[in-house]
Amino acid sequence: MRDADDPGARGNDPPSPCISVCRLDASSSFCTGCLRTLHEIAAWSTMSAGDKRAVLAALPARRAREQDR
Repeated sequence: MRDADDPGARGNDPPSPCISVCRLDASSSFCTGCLRTLHEIAAWSTMSAGDKRAVLAALPARRAREQDR
């Protein structure tokens, strides 16, 4: 049985936060749609489920910071 953090354990993967609004903000380096960095977007398909959950957990704080700007 595969570990949930194994990149091959795709059945447990959280869904991508992409909302098809793909534009990087030059000042924050976050996508204006999903608030991931370019590196996070590019690596998403090979990230472990745990790494994806960590990115997803960071998004609410990023959204709050972006709204305060």
